Amino acid sequence: MVSGMLFSCNEKLDLPSDGRITMDQVFSDYNRTRGYLNSCYGHVPKPYMDRASFTDEAQDADDITPGSKYVVWYGGNVTSLTYKSNSADGSPWGTLYEGIRKCNVFIENIATATLYAPEGEKASWTAQAHTLRALYYLQLIKRYGGVPIFDKPLGIDHDFSQDKRASFSEVVTFILADCDKALSYPATRDGLSWDIYDNQYGVMTRAVAYAIKSQAVTYAASPLWTDGTYNWEKATAINAEALGQCLANGYQLFSQKPAADIAQNAYALYFFTSSNDQRATDKETIYHAGDNMQVWRFAGMPTNPGMERTGPCPTQELVDSYEMANGQTPITGYSDENRTVPVVNAASGYKETDPYVGRDPRFYASIYYNGAVRNLDAPAGKKVETFVGGAEEISSINRKFTRTGYYLRKFNNFRSGQNNDADGAVRLFRLAELYLNFAESANQSVGPDVAVKAGTLSMTAREAVNAVRTRAGMPGFPAGMSKTAFETKYRNERRVELAFEEHRFFDVRRWKILDQTDRFVTGMRIAKSGTNFVYKRFKFANRNAFSDKYLMYPIDQTEVDKIVGLSGADWQNPGWLD
Repeated sequence: MVSGMLFSCNEKLDLPSDGRITMDQVFSDYNRTRGYLNSCYGHVPKPYMDRASFTDEAQDADDITPGSKYVVWYGGNVTSLTYKSNSADGSPWGTLYEGIRKCNVFIENIATATLYAPEGEKASWTAQAHTLRALYYLQLIKRYGGVPIFDKPLGIDHDFSQDKRASFSEVVTFILADCDKALSYPATRDGLSWDIYDNQYGVMTRAVAYAIKSQAVTYAASPLWTDGTYNWEKATAINAEALGQCLANGYQLFSQKPAADIAQNAYALYFFTSSNDQRATDKETIYHAGDNMQVWRFAGMPTNPGMERTGPCPTQELVDSYEMANGQTPITGYSDENRTVPVVNAASGYKETDPYVGRDPRFYASIYYNGAVRNLDAPAGKKVETFVGGAEEISSINRKFTRTGYYLRKFNNFRSGQNNDADGAVRLFRLAELYLNFAESANQSVGPDVAVKAGTLSMTAREAVNAVRTRAGMPGFPAGMSKTAFETKYRNERRVELAFEEHRFFDVRRWKILDQTDRFVTGMRIAKSGTNFVYKRFKFANRNAFSDKYLMYPIDQTEVDKIVGLSGADWQNPGWLD
């Protein structure tokens, strides 16, 4: 906006044009206005599988590469000055505020624009800008906590010394208001629609606005962020509305059963099925902001032609979190501090000598393990060999081999390769998350078995979780669970359902259990003895990125220094005062 004001001054002084134009010129032309709205998009950090390596979901194979960001992170040697180059997505503070600035400019100027455009189209543009601004603020606060709220373009004479950091809940209130403003427009093409029209893939919809509200309020009621403004009862009401509205308008969990030579189950198929189909087949995806990830190349097995690195290797902790297919918990704990001696639930049917049989179907869709069938369409069914000496053996010295005894399978179409990039991407929002958000808040506010009503929706926390489990082919949670027992089982369910989709990183922080989950991880080393296998768990070196300072990103130190110089206030997050 500062540059826009300077250009206006140049025009008034009748200086020679340098090819740039004023905001008045932008918003008096139909194509330029649409172009400016397009520039408001694209500021969300793209979700990616690598964030799993900064959680207890994965140990990255590049932990052996000197100076890699994983070496720095696991060693706890990250500072506010080095966070950008040693974290999951750098430091998107500036990028997100750039998106907010553009949305502010658009919202202010479209209200008085002199361009010729149908009022319905202008309404649609405005609704999109409000939704985008809410999305950017959500991405900021889940990383940095409370941030300054700017709802208008900043003038050239803006006094930055007067800026204040709003609290987390204050920003959530702003986010909800932005979403409600967007939702106040008609649910048609001349407003904020449920539908995705031709050539509008990636455009904001009503479902996105509801998903933003759902995630924002769930975070706001969580232990890390709650200040009483948003309790679980309020969160439940908003989550119920969001879920109910999406269900009433055609959103469904993806349940297409694949042929046996394509994918193991609907859950597996979903993650490499395109969502750019105007919801013809994929009715679950709410917003797809990521790129196809080429798992075969960047988290692949050494037997994949053209693979470059093994990337995030699933941990034994994640493997242990997958229940048996009968719904029983296989591992109830560990009898040693290193988590190498599991306490086995004998009633579950789990066998330490054959640990991968009879597990949750999502396990087979998400993880390549020793003995997994790799090529589903191969007559002989080529199997993965992660045992010592096997084709995909475990290694502590080669970044092209698994570090943990497991490889990532989720998002990977086994047919993908150098001549066929058919892998999938992380969805930023999908319906399963809304079911789980509702289940979490409903359990906390009224318990597992009390129905919550909102519009046409009447659902219990248990029914919401069971909808997700039914799609996965798992038995439901039983009736009559205590709130505490439900919470424990729910958190595990969320971990499994949303594995490698970036949620775990933020969940363990908002639940304030980072120091319980991220101190260290374990793997499984397998030796072959004749025709038998011997399984031995092992512990990786301790990590040092679990202290309270890691609950939030540090704010860019250059931004902190500017504010200190202007007002004397230090905005840096706790622990990052390097």
